Amino acid sequence: MARITAGVGVSHVPAIGVAMDSGITDQPYWKPVFDGFKKSREWIKDKKPDVVFLVYNDHCTAFSAAMIPTFALGCAAEFHPADEGWGPRPVPVVKGHQKLASHIAQSVILDEFDLTIMNEMEVDHGLTVPMSIMFDQPEEWPCLVIPLCVNVVQYPAPTGNRCYNLGKAIRRAVESYEEDLNVIIFGTGGMSHQLQYKRAGLINPEWDKEFLDLMTKDPVKASKIPHVEYLREAGSEGIELVMWHVMRGALDEDAVEIHRHYHVPASNTAVGHIILENKT
Repeated sequence: MARITAGVGVSHVPAIGVAMDSGITDQPYWKPVFDGFKKSREWIKDKKPDVVFLVYNDHCTAFSAAMIPTFALGCAAEFHPADEGWGPRPVPVVKGHQKLASHIAQSVILDEFDLTIMNEMEVDHGLTVPMSIMFDQPEEWPCLVIPLCVNVVQYPAPTGNRCYNLGKAIRRAVESYEEDLNVIIFGTGGMSHQLQYKRAGLINPEWDKEFLDLMTKDPVKASKIPHVEYLREAGSEGIELVMWHVMRGALDEDAVEIHRHYHVPASNTAVGHIILENKT
């Protein structure tokens, strides 16, 4: 059967993609950021995932204020990088696993989680930056990808608990798929940052590091963090961290931490990263 073997939590700061695309990752400002990803790239190269299930949020690219689904599952054969105002990123087209995605859609919806099924969708930096962080700059991505887009742009976003339980439903779906596949799940976004108004530039390293600790030690407690705490402690865009709970819910509760990286700043954002493996 297919199985989820590990999870990756990672920020999707757009400037990280710009640094890679511009060839400036060795500059003094960026080198500490990318040094923390060296082990991650070695790890995922060794793990050889067949499929990455990638949880991210759209930044008003595929969706607009006219329509913002809470959970949108990509079931297309491929997903092209979106033009976010300065042309698409020079990264490979994302190839989907249509059969597994359709199976997950059926299983999760019958498990009473409502999904919007996307048979056509462009993907922005929310998805392409985590892929670049983990796989560098290949001519083709080395695995298939199933995107799950979560609304954290327009209130109300789903709760961490809802996302955590969705992760459990996704795991049940994957494990009921008969093909032998190694699936790694990504939860992306965050960490603490705010892009507007009086608290623009807010970064809270103490809270971020506590959140990373909870990802390893007490994911259930982490899933209970209320919206108001994300807003107060991690800034308005810190709400993106609810997407990490989808990843964490899909893993064993006692999953083992393999690697952690935290750095401030990258653009005006705290960069957070964690890798967790199931024991079995």
